[in-house]
Amino acid sequence: MAASCLSMVSLYSTFLHRCISTAGLSSQTITIDDPNQTTIHFWGPKPKPKPESISTSKPSLVLIHGFGPHGAWQWRPQITYFSRKFNLYIPDLVFFGDSTTRSAERSEVFQAVCLGKLLEKLGVQRYHVVGTSYGGFVAYHMGLMWPERVEKVVIASSGVNLKRKDNEELLKRAKVEKIEELMLPATAAQLRTLMSLSVYYWLPYVPDFVLNDFLEKLYSENRKEKMELLKGLTLGRDDNVNITPLKQEVLIVWGDHDKIFLLEKAIELKECLAEKAKLEIIKNTSHVPQLEQAGQFNRVVKNFLCGVS
Repeated sequence: MAASCLSMVSLYSTFLHRCISTAGLSSQTITIDDPNQTTIHFWGPKPKPKPESISTSKPSLVLIHGFGPHGAWQWRPQITYFSRKFNLYIPDLVFFGDSTTRSAERSEVFQAVCLGKLLEKLGVQRYHVVGTSYGGFVAYHMGLMWPERVEKVVIASSGVNLKRKDNEELLKRAKVEKIEELMLPATAAQLRTLMSLSVYYWLPYVPDFVLNDFLEKLYSENRKEKMELLKGLTLGRDDNVNITPLKQEVLIVWGDHDKIFLLEKAIELKECLAEKAKLEIIKNTSHVPQLEQAGQFNRVVKNFLCGVS
């Protein structure tokens, strides 16, 4: 009975919200287009009487989450650290958290456009972007579309150079038939498989009631739309890599034991993005280095954004 009443997700959510508030961020929701098609929820600097009154002494930084728990859940160790030196924005991508749309668009390009509109509406003219996994796809497209707005790009654990055969090999590693069985787990067994591929120090004996709590509170909403997002990806549709090098400096951060996007993808991505790309490999971590090795991840990203060699 105690196990069924105790929600680790609810307890952690309370802790997470306190961390965010202490960092000076607040929960905000904005409609970014007419007629009220798309609404984006984000955590950002507390609203001021005038948009221009937001501190211009600090650069702006956008943290873009991947599939799985929305927004700040994937960036908790970065919130306090980066809010000291940056105006921090942590959006929920469309169909994650409280972000939604009436549009039929489902691609990662559409997600990038939505974030661009959000920042424009907030009056944020220049900013860095950091994206993890699916969020790295979004960050890449933002850098490609708006080189005059996006200053530097960080792509973390994100196979922007994805090929169709990479998806096929991932399904074999996961021992599933469809990508949604891995990325949108519906059972404790499926979530256990996803975590075993995503986390280096995974504890396989986590009880089912804990995993079911995560599934109910973090994976159950907008499942149909999220499946459409997976099918709507423009990347990885064939076995040719057709990505354009970005004009910005790019930092690629990867875990040496990533089983979602193998390390070889990071090396290949650096070659695809040419001389402006730098690769940092974090040891003893898998697909979420920002959580598993947060201290090292934060230092590497900060040094890159602040121009420290």
